[in-house]
Amino acid sequence: MLNTIAGTLSADSGEIDLADHNVSKKSVAYRSRWMSRVFQDPKMGTAGDLTVLQNLVLAQSHTNTANLHWYQKKDDVKKYQELLKTLNMGLENFLNTQVKYLSGGQRQALSLLMATLSQPKLLLLDEHTAALDPKTSQEVMKITDEMVQRKHLTTMMITHKMSDALKYGNRLIMVQDGQIKLDVKGEAKQSLEKEQLLAAFA
Repeated sequence: MLNTIAGTLSADSGEIDLADHNVSKKSVAYRSRWMSRVFQDPKMGTAGDLTVLQNLVLAQSHTNTANLHWYQKKDDVKKYQELLKTLNMGLENFLNTQVKYLSGGQRQALSLLMATLSQPKLLLLDEHTAALDPKTSQEVMKITDEMVQRKHLTTMMITHKMSDALKYGNRLIMVQDGQIKLDVKGEAKQSLEKEQLLAAFA
């Protein structure tokens, strides 16, 4: 479903509307004007050979006419440092470090920040904590939740972690064998328990 929305997989039928635009036949690049995506692999959302600062500038230039010389302005450097501080991962101290030397959690947190710089109409999270260890996964989920709430982002997240499925979001859709098995929201979602969720698979 996420691949179809993102444009990497064509739909057999129906239409896809994104931010009042019919994007059913549009490219991934065209859809990226309104949509951002964070992948399971932390390496997919960042450029490893570029520094943290250069990655942020590239993400910013997605919606501006900036180039890699733009970041040399002191005010812009300070702005990026303040943004990185909100992640609570110490990345503000590694502005000139190549991203390939960051931990998986730091890299994924940076990917999240980059994906939300343009205030997308839709944020797609494709099992974005699955490749992280349990502790780091919790930290990245906390950062994700805070970012989504603070920026009021419409978000779709794929997860196989029952605890995350229950804890985060205001709607839960369970898909099995290409079919929707469960669709709950509001109070029904809030009161849902893990046992009920597991039972739905049966």
